[in-house]
Amino acid sequence: MFKSFIAAPHRVMFFGGAVQTLLAMLWWLFELSTRYLFPAQTVAWPLFPTAIHIWLMLFGMLPFFFFGFLMTTFPRWMAGHEIPPQRYVPAFVFMFAGAMLFYAGLFFWPVLLMLASAAMLVGWAGGLYALWRVLRDTRPGDKRHTIVLFIAFSIGWLALASFLLWQVTGMHEALQFALRAALWGFVLPVFASVAHRMIPFFTSSALQQQDVPRPFWPWWTMLAMSLGHGVLAFLNLSAWLWLTDLPLAFAALTLSWLWGFRRSFSNPLLAVLHIGFGWIGIAMLLYATQSLWLLTHSGTVFILGLAPLHALTIGCYATLMIGMGTRVTLGHSGLTFAIDTPVKLMFAGIQLTALLRIAADLLPSQSGWLYLAATLLWLACFGPWVWRYLPTYWRPRADGQPG
Repeated sequence: MFKSFIAAPHRVMFFGGAVQTLLAMLWWLFELSTRYLFPAQTVAWPLFPTAIHIWLMLFGMLPFFFFGFLMTTFPRWMAGHEIPPQRYVPAFVFMFAGAMLFYAGLFFWPVLLMLASAAMLVGWAGGLYALWRVLRDTRPGDKRHTIVLFIAFSIGWLALASFLLWQVTGMHEALQFALRAALWGFVLPVFASVAHRMIPFFTSSALQQQDVPRPFWPWWTMLAMSLGHGVLAFLNLSAWLWLTDLPLAFAALTLSWLWGFRRSFSNPLLAVLHIGFGWIGIAMLLYATQSLWLLTHSGTVFILGLAPLHALTIGCYATLMIGMGTRVTLGHSGLTFAIDTPVKLMFAGIQLTALLRIAADLLPSQSGWLYLAATLLWLACFGPWVWRYLPTYWRPRADGQPG
């Protein structure tokens, strides 16, 4: 079983991501329950809950899925050699240890929270080295996507280092940089780049369509505007975010249209990827609307609250993460590329989760039960996914092939 578990990078990394996702959302459910259902029992955490949520989601969950996917695809994109276990297994061990230490620090010994970030940084650096070796050792060719992804992962590493700096010094600017750099310099560029590289390929294969356009200008626009958004947000220039958000929305919606959003619904597994990517355009339009309101109504509050953020993180990121994760799990476990009704319902439930979380910001008087409902629904959707697919990571491939 152990030999099968470490036979491919996606096995160990997706295992870590799946476990960490469940634990992170269970912690969030516990926190929301004590806050809204049992306020007398509210826990005094060693870090404030928003900072914990940031660490668990951006640094403790997504990197597992990212590394699992890219350690598998990097060699294939550049016709290189597979990444050997001696590079990805130590990275996984340090990252998973960091995640577990973080929970131990939350509930028992707060000093472990800094050690958790340090361990995650070591594991992340090991993953970066593994990706860099593929870049270095493969022959020259079109490496635009892989170079951008490597840079984005490096920015993510710096964001986590900044979070650790905040833990040590309490410097508010370090936490703000960690959040902005992680969201806009790391996570969105990774999803945009993987989608630009893979969705046209999957669409062409699934729909037997030879020419699926993949222009580069929308991708470059998304990358530049994402970084611009992060800089403006860090400088507290929220009223001017529309300057980056409208072009980003236009670029994303253009790609959705060119890639055949409506045609994708003939193949459910493909449709999941198109729907997830489509949320980027919606989220950035919400961001732009809020920014323009702030520009034209000085002194007012954020009328949409965190609705744009959760349209992006749950609507787009969660959908694409599970969609890509499902494709890789099926394809590299020797299983059929098909999803049945329960899995379709799970994907539909993720969309409802996004809508509930957005509604919680648009209806602040109802936010408490909407927060709880969204979290419970997320767990109700992702829990069965873990139950179904987690065992494939330690079992041999169903088709008897290696990997």
